[in-house]
Amino acid sequence: MVDNRYATALVIACVLSIIATVYLSVAIGTQHWYQYSSPTVRGEANISELRSLYEEFMDGEFDEKTYSDTLFRLNGTVGLWWRCVLVPANAHWYKEPGAKMVLECRSFTLPQQFTPKYKEPGNHNSGEDMVRTYLWRCQFLLPLVSLGLVVLAGLTGFCACLCRSLTPTLGIGVLHMLAGLCTLATVCCYLAGMDLLHRVSMLPDKVDGSLGWSLYLVLISSPLHMMAAALLVWAARSHSQNYYRMTAYRVA
Repeated sequence: MVDNRYATALVIACVLSIIATVYLSVAIGTQHWYQYSSPTVRGEANISELRSLYEEFMDGEFDEKTYSDTLFRLNGTVGLWWRCVLVPANAHWYKEPGAKMVLECRSFTLPQQFTPKYKEPGNHNSGEDMVRTYLWRCQFLLPLVSLGLVVLAGLTGFCACLCRSLTPTLGIGVLHMLAGLCTLATVCCYLAGMDLLHRVSMLPDKVDGSLGWSLYLVLISSPLHMMAAALLVWAARSHSQNYYRMTAYRVA
């Protein structure tokens, strides 16, 4: 028989875990982690340059400097698996005032995720930047680890429900705590990586960068996982203490 307090804590923990997992999953699949605001394009020369950058961005070989410059100049957004630019829908580009803008995206392939970063982006002779390289790899691996931990916790909880046992609850709580820490580490790696990128690739004049809503979803997801972990650990320890007290009372 489970006390109502423990049952309530378990239900709330499950709801928090589901919300956190949905938020994290949505964030991983979207590109609005970081976004750039570029000034209005003026002049035929600038239009030709931007068209060339866009074509290289969409059809050229993968190069950090090329896609970074394009993101800076074309109101780009970048996530863990996507990079996008905002361009006019028609073929005349910026020649028509009030042209409809559309978001054009390219995905980061798995081999591209493991591509080394260089001290000078685009210059392969400058030497590999180990810090940026491993920050980039951690920022896309850690959220996958976090989701894996939550799935493992869910399967363990399902088996515990079938066995009508609260014994695994402590372990499930620990898994949620680790998932929350991995999610928080993802944010830290991402922000540190973007800061280092902006140090080696200076933003053009009048170009501003800001955090996107996808990153805020991850920031919300981390404490939700930790709150769920705290409730699960509390329920497990409290139930265990009460069980031992009742056992000792019966023996006495």
